[in-house]
Amino acid sequence: MLVLGIDLGGTKLALALFDSGGSILKKESVALGSRSGKEVGKLITEKVSEFRKHVSLQGDMIGATGISVPGIFHIGSGKVWAPNIPGWEDYPLMDEMKKTFPDIHVTIDSDRACCMSGEVWKGNAENCQNAVFLAVGTGIGAGILVNGEILRGSHDIAGAIGWMALNRPFEHKYINCGCFEYYASGEGIARVAREILEREIDYTGELRNINPEEISSYDVFSAYQYQDPVAVQVISLCVDYWGMAVANLVSLFNPEKIILGGGIFGPAIQLIPAIREEAFKWAQPVSINQVTIQQSGLGGEAAVYGAAYLALKSILKDR
Repeated sequence: MLVLGIDLGGTKLALALFDSGGSILKKESVALGSRSGKEVGKLITEKVSEFRKHVSLQGDMIGATGISVPGIFHIGSGKVWAPNIPGWEDYPLMDEMKKTFPDIHVTIDSDRACCMSGEVWKGNAENCQNAVFLAVGTGIGAGILVNGEILRGSHDIAGAIGWMALNRPFEHKYINCGCFEYYASGEGIARVAREILEREIDYTGELRNINPEEISSYDVFSAYQYQDPVAVQVISLCVDYWGMAVANLVSLFNPEKIILGGGIFGPAIQLIPAIREEAFKWAQPVSINQVTIQQSGLGGEAAVYGAAYLALKSILKDR
């Protein structure tokens, strides 16, 4: 029996076909381009159909499909809130999948929950019962494993820690993405760099050569390698925020591991020792000495692994 893992992001769709042992047999990635609303849903069903056809030609079948979504999946309604995809404020993804593929088990969950599940299955959280996956990419979220189960919350929104309050006083600019995400996400890194550049009129470093509106987190990390003063200021601020967030997660959940993943960890892997040092200042002192803080073992494929794992578990549960 094969399972299909799907990772829907804000800009691309990634799919991977797995055997029951967790080995990838086939994978594909396609850009969303200008697609929105039902066009994105249609892309998903078309790609699933293509994978089914490929598998059937091999004399096998896809028993279940898991989908990771960039936002909130509401279990009760089967609908998805994905703010980075136009028209997905309340998208009926589960109904669409069940109507199109009535013979396939379908599971859907948030990308943060899927990343945590992927690390438990084949990553750096294997054999863990209590762990947190801190995902820092365009935004920030946390997949939280408590006593072997993903923490969902009363309305499936647990782990939306981009809204973690790490600064005062409150500012109106935090409303749309949260305080933590405003400063320390991929978008936040570029945003803070632009804000500093507006103030530092005498600055002549690496980032001054880039149109401020086009500055990305990649540009900031590149400049950081040359100890550019603005980049150093931005990344140092992020280390403070990431360290405080890790400390809060350790103090709240007493996990065995904190896994740092998402696109930013990537280039920010080198900062893990500094993040740990910052976390030690703030965290519950016994708990912080018991936790392991490390990078994702699956990198950019954590969510697709997790989606496949949820799909596999759905088959086993129904047997």
